[in-house]
Amino acid sequence: MSTIAHSADGTPISYQSVGSGPDLLIVGGANRTAKDYLPLATALAGAFTVHVVDRRGRGASGPQGPDYSLEKEVEDLLAVQKRTGARLAVGHSYGGLVVMETARVLQLFDRVAVYEPGVIAQPEPTAWMAPYRERLAAGDAYGAFIHFIRGSGGAPAFMTKMPDWYLRLVLRVVFRGPAWRSLLEPNLAEHEQLAAQYGRLPEFAAVSAQVLILDGSRSTPAAKANCAALRDTLPHATYETLEGLNHFGPEGKSARVVAKRVLAFCR
Repeated sequence: MSTIAHSADGTPISYQSVGSGPDLLIVGGANRTAKDYLPLATALAGAFTVHVVDRRGRGASGPQGPDYSLEKEVEDLLAVQKRTGARLAVGHSYGGLVVMETARVLQLFDRVAVYEPGVIAQPEPTAWMAPYRERLAAGDAYGAFIHFIRGSGGAPAFMTKMPDWYLRLVLRVVFRGPAWRSLLEPNLAEHEQLAAQYGRLPEFAAVSAQVLILDGSRSTPAAKANCAALRDTLPHATYETLEGLNHFGPEGKSARVVAKRVLAFCR
């Protein structure tokens, strides 16, 4: 079932709800929609009423808008929290940053689980952003995404070494249809916001909620360093590494592994 909450600026924010029990929010990452987290939601639905948020710029939610910011994302999540009354939240990647910032500013949640959240302890690469923007303006979606893969630091090393022609071929096979293209501009805006967070890590010491920080054993050293730094900053945090998982642990078949740990924590 899909429901609409309205953010402070009137933007509609869509979320899908499954299950029964205490209310729990799931907030996903860049280049992802609520659909990508339905396996995680389903795995949690036996114990919780799970609300999977389509952040602005995706799904039935409104556009990011010209004044997009992390603060807007916090207002959006607050709107959904008010509708649901949820005191539990799960965030992945950039969605983890949204959850953590909301927990810091508004103290809404009792327990928060984040998987490799975008709370950074070191500068984010930004050199890819200008050519990415140029390729988007030229209508070259695959060319833009190649700059993202090569420059953002999150892709597997083997992908960054592929020649452009081969990487384009792979992307054409993996990404088809208009849906993924609609996420390319939001992806840039979100990574600009992510890069702007450098230096703010100490502010998260204000988070009062119990926090579970998760990463994967196959994730990048930078992601692991960010998670460890966040653990050392938060007053009430547990940090665990899940064997065999990478940055996309909360999605697909591995979602059940993440859900098992979230269940134990949030109960």
